[in-house]
Amino acid sequence: MKDFVTALGLVLAIEGTLYALLPGALKRLMAQAQETPDQVLRLAGLAALATGVFVVWFVRG
Repeated sequence: MKDFVTALGLVLAIEGTLYALLPGALKRLMAQAQETPDQVLRLAGLAALATGVFVVWFVRG
C-alpha cells in the first residue's frame, strides 16, 4: 500500500508540474483529445497501461 500511495503522489507531482509550467499546451492537448476518436484513445491508454506494467515488472523483477 505504501508503494501505491508513493506512486500516486509522484503522478500528482508530475501532473502538477506540467499544469504549472505549460497550462496553454495542456489546454490544446485536451482540446485535441476531444476531437480524437474513442478507439484511438482506448488503444493509446492500453499501450500506456502495458508499458507501465512492464516498467514496474522490470524494475521490481
